[in-house]
Amino acid sequence: MARYNNAKLRLVPLGGLGEVGKNMFVVEYGNDMIVIDAGLMFPEDEMLGIDLVLPDFSYIKRNQSKLKGIVLTHGHEDHIGALPYLLKDVKARIYGTKLTLGLVRVKLNEYKLLDSVTLTEIHPKNPIKIGRFRLEFFRMSHSIPDGVGIAIHTPIGTIIHSGDFKLDQTPIDGHVIEFDKLSAYSEKGVLVLLSDSTNAELEGYTPSEKIVGENLRRIFETARGRIIVASFASHIHRIQQVIDTAAKFGRKVAVSGLTMANNIEIASELGYLKIPKKMLIHPAEMKKYPPSKICVLSTGSQGEPLSALSRMANHEHKWLNVEEGDTVIISASAVPGNEKSIFQTIDRLFKCGANVFYESISGVHVSGHGAQEELKLLINLVKPKYFVPIHGEYRHLKHHADLAQELGIPKENIFIISNGDVIEFDGNGTVRTGERVTAGAVLVDGLGVGDIGDIVLRDRQQLANDGILVVVVTIDKQTGQLIAGPDMVSRGFVYVKESGELLDEAKERVVATLEKTASESITDWAVLKADVRRALSSFIYDKIKRRPMIMPIIVEI
Repeated sequence: MARYNNAKLRLVPLGGLGEVGKNMFVVEYGNDMIVIDAGLMFPEDEMLGIDLVLPDFSYIKRNQSKLKGIVLTHGHEDHIGALPYLLKDVKARIYGTKLTLGLVRVKLNEYKLLDSVTLTEIHPKNPIKIGRFRLEFFRMSHSIPDGVGIAIHTPIGTIIHSGDFKLDQTPIDGHVIEFDKLSAYSEKGVLVLLSDSTNAELEGYTPSEKIVGENLRRIFETARGRIIVASFASHIHRIQQVIDTAAKFGRKVAVSGLTMANNIEIASELGYLKIPKKMLIHPAEMKKYPPSKICVLSTGSQGEPLSALSRMANHEHKWLNVEEGDTVIISASAVPGNEKSIFQTIDRLFKCGANVFYESISGVHVSGHGAQEELKLLINLVKPKYFVPIHGEYRHLKHHADLAQELGIPKENIFIISNGDVIEFDGNGTVRTGERVTAGAVLVDGLGVGDIGDIVLRDRQQLANDGILVVVVTIDKQTGQLIAGPDMVSRGFVYVKESGELLDEAKERVVATLEKTASESITDWAVLKADVRRALSSFIYDKIKRRPMIMPIIVEI
């Protein structure tokens, strides 16, 4: 035990701070380390060609001898999506609730990792011990069942990690937040609270999920044709409400979208979804029923171009095209950056003649994250000595920190930190900040993980904005004299046949540049390429104020 005598408690966020997504938090004590969540983030508009964004795992890989386990708060992609990539590099036992592990199994099986990973189910009634940490779990309401917060008991103090939450007093599954546990932790003393900040800008309370069910019933009552509901495939509570409402109005339910179908199957098998017998039908069977007896559960709430809903709107779906008289309900909020594609899809649906209901006009979605009054209540229940807002962009963290200060937590005990910032506590009550570890974003493009960096992204952005101009010349290797060319190939810059005069002048600039370098006996091809690029770039910008990527190709003979 001597190795723990002077051990420090270290909190190290590797994702989820200053951003929405790729949540990952490391807790260390001495030679023991646990990781809370391993999420991904979907790319922003300027990340051209990128499929996924992961946290930088290098700190965990460097310290994998300390890693005792990965604990998951719930089954959303921004909390479990990076697991397959992390587990390719490190070995660790995975802890999660039944539904969370059900979703993880499918994911790991897809990446052929399931047989090499140990999954351990957790339950709010049963504390567990991982290394020097004793973990207790408490139920938290969110937009997916089986979400938990975590009390991490360490020799230096107790850490409370909220997970994603809202304080829903009437949850669909009947599992109310365990307020008694939170109050009991505060009586024993909580060193630090790590709390979800996603909705810290919003005043008041987030409405209960049951409100959505009431609004769905009103829409179902008046709809005469088919009803198509697009939602997040992981929003099991929402899916349950759609199924319950469809059953009430005598509609069969067809499922469109592979992820939606997989999640419904998993949640049903594990008992988290209750579906009446013979209610689900295959999409091919819809033609057997009148439109007034059909409800479709679909993916595509974010306007993804290849999603089921987008294909229905574009009349490209195998089983269903949106037509006049259909009712479409988009029961989800826009993930930041997806607003444009969502409203383009809504416009297409209206043009098809459908009645379209979406969040901003009809109350068919409520958030799974708590607003300001709920965030305050959690702080007051827990009464932490120190407070760290997590899960949100910087403005969310700042608003949350301000709330904590209003509630009496001293400003010096509130830490707004970034990914990679370390908070360290010792047994004497001293807290230290300022150390940083490697943290950032790892980009996934196809099968490539981490091989795309800022330079490649910048090149892609330049190509997208201004195109490319390829210049091919042949020179004498000994003298540097121009033998043939220059020939120019343009893509995404100007159309050659319509811009002959501009390109002719550009060729003259290239010839003049090469004549000058030849006169100075410069034959180094790297220097020649740089001179050609510089001369062309300056000329084109002066002429038309564009900056295409210029790629000189010099052939030496």
